[in-house]
Parts: sequence; structure tokens; C-alpha cells
Amino acid sequence: MTLREKLKYGMVIPAHPLALTAERKLDERRQRALTRYYRAAGAGGVAVGVHTTQFAIRNCGLLRPVLELAAEEVQGSEMVKIAGACGTQAAADAETELARTLGYDAVLLRMDRDLALSDREHLDRVRAIASILPVVGFYLQPAAGGRFFSYQYWRALAEIENIVAIKIAPFNRYQTIDVVRAVADAGRADEIALYTGNDDNILVDLLTEFSLGGAKLRIVGGLLGHWAVWTKTAVEQLAVAKSNSGAVDGQLLTLAQQITDSNAAFFDAANRFSGCIAGIHEVLRRQGLLEGTWCLDPSENLSPGQREEIDRVYRSYPHLNDDAFVREHLDAWLR
Repeated sequence: MTLREKLKYGMVIPAHPLALTAERKLDERRQRALTRYYRAAGAGGVAVGVHTTQFAIRNCGLLRPVLELAAEEVQGSEMVKIAGACGTQAAADAETELARTLGYDAVLLRMDRDLALSDREHLDRVRAIASILPVVGFYLQPAAGGRFFSYQYWRALAEIENIVAIKIAPFNRYQTIDVVRAVADAGRADEIALYTGNDDNILVDLLTEFSLGGAKLRIVGGLLGHWAVWTKTAVEQLAVAKSNSGAVDGQLLTLAQQITDSNAAFFDAANRFSGCIAGIHEVLRRQGLLEGTWCLDPSENLSPGQREEIDRVYRSYPHLNDDAFVREHLDAWLR
């Protein structure tokens, strides 16, 4: 299958976390174990060097080794390798070129409001990156550093030939529909795969058939930090969504609510997502995949009450975790 075919088929793509020691150094053994977990759980790809991997890896020389470790662990599989790219044009170009030399299939390009670019300048930036590697467009919510983009922007972006997918993560239904409509109106529905990054609406995104004046489109998969944990269950949930072609059973909507409630605990929605990476780490720590919740920034920790919220969703929704699967294979992954 080609890259476009794989992405259009739809897959679970975890946003890969960073495994650190208590000294905040790369824990190579556990970094490899995470990738092995995603591969064994049935994920179709991994996204590395993205927000969940911590953007600060670029400031301490960890970008290349982290990309290399993931590439080595998925070698020989059909998994799609997506590298994060961000920053100025020169920085994003360099990161994309690095990803290309390491055998990555595409880049997820961060559209950062701090760059203070116009829509036209953003589009020029995308075109430059797309000349090096296929690009996954990215609509990022403002709370994580993103900015508003108009329907016209997404319509123009959808016309760029080497756009292979768009991760839709504005956490906003109006803006989500803007992207879907833009891809349909550009006549690229068969070429550009739509992926949810809306952590507050994961399953509903996957269950929805968008009907736009005759055009029918679906969000076929997800590229999510949430799917960095409980990944095997996420693979099962995507399979259920794919098999649902008629009226949505009320039980699936209840499941969607439970997933969103879990995400609120992991991502620290009560505190504007300030503990989102530490929350993901806490779940992985409980499963034994990480040794601790350490982030590169010592001030980045679980928020007050966040651990108790994770306790609550563990108790409330035991069917959502994949702890038994992890226990069965953990020793092998940590070898």
C-alpha cells in the first residue's frame, strides 16, 4: 500500500511520549518499550517529535536520537512514521530533511501562532516543507499554541499536492467542519485523509459521516496524545467505528462520553491542559512502561487533584484500559 492508501484506510497513530530518567535524561530502554507497545497493540503508525514528545527535545539534542529509536523499532513493519516539524522556515526545513534521511514517511507541521505569519506565509511554509516530504496539515487548538484559520485557508491548503492528511484538533465543531468542507470543495476527498485530534470528541468524530451538499466524508482515524495510552483499546474502538455504517447505537455515544471523561483527567482539562503530558506519563507509569512522570521542564507536573481524577476514571471505566495486555508483554518490551 502507498502512504496515501494507508492513511486513507484509517489507523490509530499515537503521539509518542518521551521516556526520561529521574535525572531527566533519555531512558532509551523505556523509549524503545513504548514504541514496541504501540506496535504490538496494533497501531498503524507513530508520530514522533510532536507536542506529546515535548518540543523541548530540540533544545537538548534529543530530536535525532528519539526519531532514530522509533524508526529502528518499527523497521520491518508497515507502520507509518510521522515526524513533527516546527519553528521558523529554516528550522522546519532542517527537521523535515532530518526526518527524510531517517526514513520517515511524512511530517506533521505545527502551525504555531507565535510565528506571527499571515495565512499566505503559512501556506508558503507548507509548500516548502511539502517539497521535501509529504505533509500532514495540523489545525491546533489555541490552548496548545495554535491559532484560528479560515475556511479559505484550509481550502487553499487542500490544493497543495503533497498534503496527504490533515489532523483536525481545534477542539471546536465549527472549525472541524471548516476543514472537512474545504477538503470536499477542493475535490481532494479521495486523496487527503482526515484524522481527528479533537481529544474532547474522539469517538463521535470517528462515527460521523459528514454530508456536505452531496459530498460525504469521514474522519478515518486519529493522531492523538490520548492514544499514547490504552492504545490496544483505542485500536478496538476504531474498528468498531469503521464497522458502523448505519444509525449510531446509543451505547456508542455513551462510550464516547466515557472516553472524553477519561481524556479530561489525562489531559488536565480543568487546568487548561497544563498537566497533559504529565497525565499521559502517569498512566504509562501505572502500567510500568515509564518509571516516572518526569518532563524536561521541571515545572511541568501533574496539577493538584489530577492524580485523583485519573484514579476516578480508572475506577469508573475499567473496560477502557489495556493494563492486562501491557502486563502480559511488559517484560518482553523492556528487554
